[in-house]
Amino acid sequence: MEAGLEHDENRLRELSVDLADQIAGLLVGWLISAAFRLAEANGRTLRDDETAQLRDAAEATAARLAPGVRHVLTADVDAGLGSPLAVIRTGTGPFTSELVELGFAAVARDEFARRHFPEDLYDLGPASFADIDPTLHEPGLEWGAARAHVHLRRRREAEAEERR
Repeated sequence: MEAGLEHDENRLRELSVDLADQIAGLLVGWLISAAFRLAEANGRTLRDDETAQLRDAAEATAARLAPGVRHVLTADVDAGLGSPLAVIRTGTGPFTSELVELGFAAVARDEFARRHFPEDLYDLGPASFADIDPTLHEPGLEWGAARAHVHLRRRREAEAEERR
């Protein structure tokens, strides 16, 4: 017997909470890694005080991002809140400000990135969950598939109900 819509919605909630937890646990490390990549690209070695400043900024940024990411991930499919990655793409401001303060040069970005993400001077915004960490690839795909499945199943069931 096929599992019902309620089962699918419960599974989506589980996947959403799990993915939100995983992302929250990886945001600081992702931002710090980005800073070290930028430093290397700028031919810099970060001093201990700069690393501490960046860690503080990464923690503040992650603390600001995590609730928004969780809200989008766990929202009802039909709420239309958008993408959790969009929350991250548009929410890296505190970390970007710290990079600017430390004198990091902005990176070259294509026209699309400059137009759609003008404040993302360092191209931090992830295009996929795997850009944050490779371990997020599969959970991100599972969440996306479950979300699409619930959305489509609701539509099919509503259409079937209308025909009755």
